[in-house]
Amino acid sequence: MIIKKILMPFEVESRTVDFYTANEFRHAYFEMIFILSGTGVQIINSNRLAYSEDKLFIIFPQDVHGFEITKTTHFFSLRFNESYLSEQPAAWLRKLEYIFHNHDHMPGCILKNVADKPLIRSLTEALIREQNNKSVYQDDVVQQLINTIITIAARNMSIKNVYPQVLSAHPLSLQGYVHRNIYQPELLRADVFASFFNISPTYLSELFKSKTGIALKNYIDSYRLQLIEARLKHTDNRLNEIASEFGLTDTSHLNKIFKKDKGISPSAFRAYARKGMLNK
Repeated sequence: MIIKKILMPFEVESRTVDFYTANEFRHAYFEMIFILSGTGVQIINSNRLAYSEDKLFIIFPQDVHGFEITKTTHFFSLRFNESYLSEQPAAWLRKLEYIFHNHDHMPGCILKNVADKPLIRSLTEALIREQNNKSVYQDDVVQQLINTIITIAARNMSIKNVYPQVLSAHPLSLQGYVHRNIYQPELLRADVFASFFNISPTYLSELFKSKTGIALKNYIDSYRLQLIEARLKHTDNRLNEIASEFGLTDTSHLNKIFKKDKGISPSAFRAYARKGMLNK
């Protein structure tokens, strides 16, 4: 399996092709692909999905994907690696997290709001122009356009959870509730969580476990720790700031839950991460 990497925090590419190598590959980065024109089939994690113009796809690092082109296609690609996160303000980081740490994503076009399709097209075309025409403040304009695309993507990915009081048997709405409220532990209490969906706490726990294969508390703890890891890797926030952000009582509480799961303290984890020693 080919693993593709990028060297910069982000890359923007525009290309028109009438043939695509059939080999599927795995990314070591995140990628948004917008179809400006053309038709064909996207192959992602063994799923085959027809594509056409004005479709926006998100490819995660763990995804295996490729394309089969039936009509000459103009692809616009926006790629990120993890270092991109370290350059963003804390408030913006949360927007990115909704996408990049959202494990319940499904293959297919993420644009649920039809009005956003021409908006994404305009933004991608503007990015292409900026890349082709060197101009004053170009880097600032490119950054703003990229962040706007990400914000629109996050908005569309959240649409499926706009009316969560109508609970289906699908686990995504339950996971989505956890993702949106991870910074407010009081909203993740079983009684509050269950009341939001108008079901009993007992049924909530049973349903979550049956649909996801993991206990609700374990899922919440795991997701919170994943985001805390990202803070330690990609920000200079102090431990007391991180603890406060996630509603933990104090730094001692943060140290306790982190060391219990990871076997090392948050400070040691951050030091190893900065030295590139986590995988050694």
